Amino acid sequence: MSRSPRRIRAVIDADHVGRLESLADAADAGLPEVAEPLLAKLAAAKVVPARQMPAEVVTIGTALTYRNDVTGREQDVTLAWPEDADISQGAISVLTPIGVALLGLPVGTSVGWTTRTGQKGALTVLRLGLPLAAA
Repeated sequence: MSRSPRRIRAVIDADHVGRLESLADAADAGLPEVAEPLLAKLAAAKVVPARQMPAEVVTIGTALTYRNDVTGREQDVTLAWPEDADISQGAISVLTPIGVALLGLPVGTSVGWTTRTGQKGALTVLRLGLPLAAA
């Protein structure tokens, strides 16, 4: 890893904010390691109307490739709502540590994240594909 990940201001679709807050609030008792970072991300995010979402930013339904900056492994995934998540199909829930880390990131951004077991990691968004709705 050539540079350390930094905190960046996520860009979030205004149409998703209410549902994301509700999911985080509901998960707070059982999954505080996910709920707290999601709520913190939402509180610090730049919220924009759907029509103004930058095309290069990860949002719900976005297919993307990211690199695990610790292992160097690249992975193709789609960020999904919890009920649409299916890891065998590469659809990861926004209510997972990696889903929270990816949400709102632009292509080329590196960010640190923490697993449910407390391990520190870092990832870089390499490229985006078509959103699920457009695929």
